[in-house]
Amino acid sequence: MTYPQAVDAQPGVAADKENITRTDSTSNPIAANEEKAVPPHPLERGLSPCDATEDEIATLRHVTDRTPLAAWIVILAGAAERATYFGVIAPWQNYMQNPRHAAIPGALGLGQSTATNIFNAFFLFSFLTPMAFALLSDIYIGRYKSLIAGLAMYLVGCLSLLLTSLPVALDHGAGLPGLVLAMVFIGLGAGCIRATYFPFLGDQYIQKKPQLLRHENGEVVIVDGTRTLQLLYNLYYWFTNVAALSTIVTTFLEKEVDFWAAYALCTVCLFVSIVVLIVFAERIVKVEPQGNNLPLAIKVGLCAARSGWKLDHAKQSYQTGATVPWSDTFVDELKRGLMACRVIVSYLIFYLCVNQMFNNLVSQAGQMNLDGVPNDMIQAFSGVACILLGPGIQSLYSFLARRRIAFGPIARIAVAFFFCGGAMAYAAGVQKLIYNTAPCYDRPRACPAADDDDDDDDGRLPNDISVWVQVPVYFVLAVAEILGFVTASEYAYSKAPPGMKTIVQALVQLTAGVGSGLGMALSPVARDPDVLVMYASIAGVMVLAAGLFYWRFARYDEMDEEMNRMDFERDE
Repeated sequence: MTYPQAVDAQPGVAADKENITRTDSTSNPIAANEEKAVPPHPLERGLSPCDATEDEIATLRHVTDRTPLAAWIVILAGAAERATYFGVIAPWQNYMQNPRHAAIPGALGLGQSTATNIFNAFFLFSFLTPMAFALLSDIYIGRYKSLIAGLAMYLVGCLSLLLTSLPVALDHGAGLPGLVLAMVFIGLGAGCIRATYFPFLGDQYIQKKPQLLRHENGEVVIVDGTRTLQLLYNLYYWFTNVAALSTIVTTFLEKEVDFWAAYALCTVCLFVSIVVLIVFAERIVKVEPQGNNLPLAIKVGLCAARSGWKLDHAKQSYQTGATVPWSDTFVDELKRGLMACRVIVSYLIFYLCVNQMFNNLVSQAGQMNLDGVPNDMIQAFSGVACILLGPGIQSLYSFLARRRIAFGPIARIAVAFFFCGGAMAYAAGVQKLIYNTAPCYDRPRACPAADDDDDDDDGRLPNDISVWVQVPVYFVLAVAEILGFVTASEYAYSKAPPGMKTIVQALVQLTAGVGSGLGMALSPVARDPDVLVMYASIAGVMVLAAGLFYWRFARYDEMDEEMNRMDFERDE
């Protein structure tokens, strides 16, 4: 697509306008029926793109805008940070679960249940911290400074993990204390980034009002800010999944060298992210803090509570003989933000399912024939699947938009939930196949028949089933992630009030944290043979949640255009 600064008129249209206004030596345009000339549309005069009318928005095809350079810079920095994050956590299950010098790489030897519990505790901690950083960002220092502060804490955690995973440190018992310290600082840093990054990326696209534009082929289209924002988040998600392939490198480094080599690579990637944001700081859009809107929002809520818990009753236009310190627009934006919060809270089971690939699915892979592949590398297929499927799903969005077929955010989230449930059902099927296979059936690597005297690694034989059977679960999860995570970020940013975008994004992370808390509650059954029932149960709950979610919130898609219009009216 091209975006010319000047465009030609449609054939025939300009000529008709010219016939109305043309004069010669023998005619008088005012005398001719005394009609005034109708001013031509800006596009017919060959001018730059202009704001579209409601009729044009409703009838013309919608396209995405160009991606700003500032957005590309932020996406690059975010991808480098994600390479660090996924590269660090990919070996953690093995690092915690298995002892040193075993068939499967390990360091601390804590066992599957304890390792899974610690993993979920880390997720819970890192998902609870964003709210504090969100308040700091929105009220005091802004998103850019918050992001840099988060990356600095992150770097301290990575250095701690690197140094205490060295063989000499493990020999002196520094492994577990160093891991705890690293988890604290990485959790703080990741929490800060989770709260601020997505709103910060959304800030890089400034023009959000629908614009009328003519292609070089003469077609008049609408440049849609909402679809452009969706594209930005899809681009980020695609690049982060490319970056997430760092898990392939780190898991092979873990297996062929040692854990410290994997963590050294992750530390370098994080350093790249920090350098990019600092070097290109002048080119990045930095939105100043909007002030603390929470007290005002609380007052609106109290006023609504006194009037039957209806937010519309808190508007100035509803008050009789009283003045309130907020506008009707603020109440409408708060109402829209609360609707977004209801949608976000519904992600609880979704996060519980997705978290399985970082712990229990890694352990499941370790129960099968690995064919020389590290068991914690298989999860990298989630990133591969997202890379392969992401452009196709973005093309699907464009295909549906060209044919004006509605596929709103609520519908996308419901489909994501359904696919997520399907992935867990498949995982349950894989676990059943493992339990039906010799030599240890429902006690993989834990029966006398698993002893292997010829194994140079002093390990134990897995059940006789190939690990590649597990790969499809990551492709199904990839569809769920692309539809679910991207839409959640887009919805949280676009529907939150201007001064509370980081706070609403932090609620997304809080929901993920509660999902990790559920994972901790389920950790006692994350062991053989109970894990099969766990997979089947959360699959059923997820599919049920998909249906209930769509039944409850489908009407929000019908209101989506109206809610987005609030931003246009505020900017006028």
